[in-house]
Amino acid sequence: MLTFLGIAFFIGMSHALEADHVAAVSALATRQSRVSSIVRTGAAWGIGHTLTLLVFAGISLSLHLAINEQLAGWLEFFVGLMLMGLGGHILFRLAKDRVHFHLHKHPHKHPHKRAGEQTHFHAHSHTTQTNTPHEATAHHHDHKSFPKRSMFVGMMHGMAGSAALLALTASSAPSPAVGLLYVLLFGMGSILGMATLSVVIAVPIALSARFLTWTNRSLQAVTGLATFLIGLYTVVNLQTVF
Repeated sequence: MLTFLGIAFFIGMSHALEADHVAAVSALATRQSRVSSIVRTGAAWGIGHTLTLLVFAGISLSLHLAINEQLAGWLEFFVGLMLMGLGGHILFRLAKDRVHFHLHKHPHKHPHKRAGEQTHFHAHSHTTQTNTPHEATAHHHDHKSFPKRSMFVGMMHGMAGSAALLALTASSAPSPAVGLLYVLLFGMGSILGMATLSVVIAVPIALSARFLTWTNRSLQAVTGLATFLIGLYTVVNLQTVF
């Protein structure tokens, strides 16, 4: 029994490392610049994922119901669309907030130099020009607020992955109560796994956001494109929906 439940926890941790899960949390973390905020984003994904699994497991194990293949296929389909939306939004935001370079000329102010003009390039982004004090305050508040969007994405992933998990639980657990405990430990493992993974994701994003602007934008572009492609692959390769 203890071995059975212990395995659930470690399977949950490894479950968090699946490509679509990593892509979703990475996409959600691209606008964060603090390690704590990114870790909170990953943990919120795990909480949403676990809540959905518990709801589905409670209903299914109590009523001896199963999620049919057609419904499971549609849930995967919507997860694929969600990933395409997350990735596409990042790419759209990068295009919208693109950096421009302008040539500026200023008169010399140094007393020992001849009168004339000094020429230099100046870079700026639409993002820095359009932020108002209200938006800056809202962005600061986002660092402390609970990441509901990440939790919703986790819930969607939980719904999509619940069919296979419940089939395994129903066939292995000696009772519905043990099956529900199995799902709970699985969910706790996924929370810990995603929170730990978020630390790995957070370090390059946080450092590049503060010191290496172009590196940060490149990371965002790669994350957005990878997330979109994983979502597209998920949608195209579903055979059970159509």
